[in-house]
Amino acid sequence: MEESDFWDDNTAAQKVISEANELKAWTIPYQELKQRFDNVKDLLPEVAESNDTAFFDELINELKEVDRVLSEMEIRKMLSGELDGKNCFLSINSGAGGTEACDWALMLSRMYQRWAARRGWKVDVLDTVDGEVAGIKSITFKITGAFAYGYCKAERGVHRLVRISPFDSNARRHTSFASVDITPEIDDDIQIDIRPEHVRVDTYRASGAGGQHVNKTDSAVRMTHIPSGIVVSCQSERSQIQNRETCMKLLRAKLYEIEIMERESKVKEMAGEKKEIAWGSQIRNYVFQPYTLVKDTRTKFEVGNIHAVMDGDIDDFVNAYLKEFG
Repeated sequence: MEESDFWDDNTAAQKVISEANELKAWTIPYQELKQRFDNVKDLLPEVAESNDTAFFDELINELKEVDRVLSEMEIRKMLSGELDGKNCFLSINSGAGGTEACDWALMLSRMYQRWAARRGWKVDVLDTVDGEVAGIKSITFKITGAFAYGYCKAERGVHRLVRISPFDSNARRHTSFASVDITPEIDDDIQIDIRPEHVRVDTYRASGAGGQHVNKTDSAVRMTHIPSGIVVSCQSERSQIQNRETCMKLLRAKLYEIEIMERESKVKEMAGEKKEIAWGSQIRNYVFQPYTLVKDTRTKFEVGNIHAVMDGDIDDFVNAYLKEFG
């Protein structure tokens, strides 16, 4: 990168910088962690001589934090798949449950946005379809950050909610479902053959935030890949051309993911996770009534503090999945 002609080829330069940043994502945290551990080790003799219990407790807490960060690095080491280091698209679709399910989809979207903020990731909303009464029927984010796809893939599947419905005047308990799908973002230099005759393009008037322009033109775009049945949509950009580009990028990413899964002989496993959005197919249960509990049906990991989970504290669920299915 220090060569005078490094920036002559901007695309190649960006690729080198990206690879360098991926290496730094490993080396810099490791060096910092080792330094913190060495600092504690060097201070232990001093604590032993002074018998300072407060200082000793401080060192113990520092060791616990070092252990936590080390565990996080060990989890990240499991993310060695071809796609794990990529940014990703996260889509949520409401399922069985009507208005209650739409509200549940909205709750999940907030949970994932808060989780992403905790991890320092950037979130851009690409497409939203509002519910008829409340909540959302569907939403798609682009999540940008280190190993976003590797972590988010643990969330793919059906999520089940049990609570007293705020939309029921009789205050009865309701069960609702929403599905989460994860797709990696792929590099522009990866070639995916998409024939024009295989893609149906529909345009429509965008809804929601965006000002007068977004509501007065048919700028929103929906693309259907006829051979695979994949449907993608985008309405976040101000022009139809920009939304078409985003849709095509998302479609290419979904087709590439399928290609990778087939190459790794995992297509059956992937298909098995895409179940009906209803009873018996959930990967995780979120129970607000008659008790509070969040339990993952795959790993059996569970916690009672459902409010912390809905506030984005889901790392333990993700880590449990990666340790078992990595």
